[in-house]
Order: sequence, then C-alpha cells, then structure tokens
Amino acid sequence: MKKFDQLTTTAIPLLIDHIDTDQIIPARFLKTTVKTGIGENLFRDWRYLPNTQPNPDFVLNQSTYSGELLIGGENFGCGSSREHAVWALMDFGFRVVMATSFADIFKQNALNNGLIPLQVAPAFWESCVQAIQNNPSTKITVDLNDQTVKFNDESAHFEIDAFRKQCILKGYTDLDYLVSIQDEITAFEAAHTVPAIGFQ
Repeated sequence: MKKFDQLTTTAIPLLIDHIDTDQIIPARFLKTTVKTGIGENLFRDWRYLPNTQPNPDFVLNQSTYSGELLIGGENFGCGSSREHAVWALMDFGFRVVMATSFADIFKQNALNNGLIPLQVAPAFWESCVQAIQNNPSTKITVDLNDQTVKFNDESAHFEIDAFRKQCILKGYTDLDYLVSIQDEITAFEAAHTVPAIGFQ
C-alpha cells in the first residue's frame, strides 16, 4: 500500500449527494482482480455519452479543475460494498475524498487501501467548495499526522481510526502490520503457552 502522510493539492468538486458505488464503478467492470487500469472506467456512465465520447458537462472531463482530492457530497460511497470503487478512485489519481458523510462500508474499504475518507462538518465543506469554485487553483493541505485539513486561512480537524492511521502512514496492509510485529507475537505466544495436559 502506498504511504500517505501529507498532501497539498487542488481539488475537483463533484457536488452530488448519495453517490453510490455503481456510479463510481459500474457493475460490468467488476470482473478484474487487479487494481491497475480500473480508473479508466471511474464514473463511466457519467463521464461518457452513449456514443462513448467524453461528456463535456461532467467535471472530470473539464480542464477547469484538477487534483488528487475529490469533493463529494453527503453519504458518499453508498450502495454495494464493492472494493473496486476505491480501486478505481485511486487508480484515477485520487488520494483523498472529502465529504460531509460516508457510507460505512465504503469508508472501511477506503482505509484498507490507503484512500483517505476525509469527513468534515457541512460549514467547512461549504466554505471549501466556495473557495474552489471561486479559484480552482486553491490548494488544500491534508496532514494525516496532525489530522488536519487546511485551505487559505481555514482549518479543521478530522477523525480517523488510530490503527488505520498508523497503517496508512507506514504503507502497511493488515498482513504487513502483522509481519512488522512478528517478534512481539512470538514473544507473547512464548509467554502465554499453556502446558499440555495429559490424560490416562
């Protein structure tokens, strides 16, 4: 998993509530078991017209906005639990999704893969969106160590699971974490071994 500690980037506003995982990556693209290349079909049915030409009205097809941070609306990632939704977002180039709330399963999938689900209060979200719309070059800084997000003169604290935070900072999957504490596990097992009881 790719490490993440701090990111300063511009942002892309996709200001739609209840964006579900079938819009993030339609079900017909779920056959792949690899994480690369899947970003080509991110928001496929919104990004492309029926004739497969890019939809000029969709924000990801516009040159006005760019960056590694996607701003969604309320209840981002609702719907089915497909992990491919996170893969597609990351393969496209996003490292952070900012929203006022996330679907629980999407949030967990994001944390498991190193995508930061940045949940902020509605007032901060609105202020950030306004700044981006007024000036698409506005830079947003997300600091995972301090758990802060900043732009212009505004800042906010965000919550994140402590274990997942440490894994993302180090670039660890669950298995990587277990390998990293293998000596501690071995020592614990040795100290808590229960003698076998014989029966006659």
